Amino acid sequence: MSDVLIDLSHIKTYFPQKKTLMGKVSTWVRAVDDVTLKILRGECLGLVGESGCGKSTLGRTILRLAPVLSGTIRFNGVEIQHLDEKAFQPYRPKMQMVFQDPRASLNPKMKVMQILSEALAICAHVEKIQYAQRATELMDMVDLRPEHLFRYPHEFSGGQQQRICIARALATQPEFLVFDEATSALDVSVQAQILNLMADLQKRLNLTFLFISHDLSIMEHICHRVAVMYAGQVMEIQDADALFASPRHPYTKALRDAVPIADPTQTDGMTILEGEVPSLLDPPQGCRFHPRCKHATGRCKQESPKADVIKLGNWVRCHHHLRLWKRGLLSD
Repeated sequence: MSDVLIDLSHIKTYFPQKKTLMGKVSTWVRAVDDVTLKILRGECLGLVGESGCGKSTLGRTILRLAPVLSGTIRFNGVEIQHLDEKAFQPYRPKMQMVFQDPRASLNPKMKVMQILSEALAICAHVEKIQYAQRATELMDMVDLRPEHLFRYPHEFSGGQQQRICIARALATQPEFLVFDEATSALDVSVQAQILNLMADLQKRLNLTFLFISHDLSIMEHICHRVAVMYAGQVMEIQDADALFASPRHPYTKALRDAVPIADPTQTDGMTILEGEVPSLLDPPQGCRFHPRCKHATGRCKQESPKADVIKLGNWVRCHHHLRLWKRGLLSD
């Protein structure tokens, strides 16, 4: 995992909310607002945050499924944010997405073989006569049987439907996969099976994952690093083990403390998050989190914190963290 596959620099994705009589946009929804991060080849980067913070929009922006207002997206060192549809076409097979609701993302009128054939059709290296063999191989990869190819999506359970979605994503032999809340609609036992399948596929095929979820607890087991997003901005990125052991940002600590534990009496030192998530139409000045942060100062309300590097690939945006570090109260 020494080189960078996905490199985002100051990415902004805004959606128009209101327009003037002259057609000029007067109000924007700042879904992704100045995000910079790198995803290393072969790693699984987790992206966590509350609902509406911009996680899914960021995933879609990377795949060019949402508009890029400004900033750069580099895939394998090549800038792709400005490419038109024809120029971007060679990159489509290399970047795939698995959506949250498998039932909604599968065509109910098509059998599994037809669904996989649609994906195989954009693969220049696969001839039509090879579709059946390749589809059988894909079903085997996701632990489904060949006879399942001739069934409709409604004949499968939710977990099996998600396996079909993963098989469809793998059909184009991608390098990068975005899992957008891919396990949130599944039972806990089925979630574990899908997570184990993802980990196995990543090792076998040397894939790179962006795993988007609101559930911080499952990221400790599958992700190498975790990025914490709040109100359109990434607040912290750390190695998964380090993030759970010693979260740097107050918001990250609140998310960690919100994970249920087996001992109901263990409440000492837990952060109780109060207040509401700010509107992306008019986010707060300064640090986005300051209206809900007990450590906020005047500087937090006026000045947006810059990334304070902990070590290579790990950083946090927090004035409070910087104050503690300068006082020698934190270790790297």
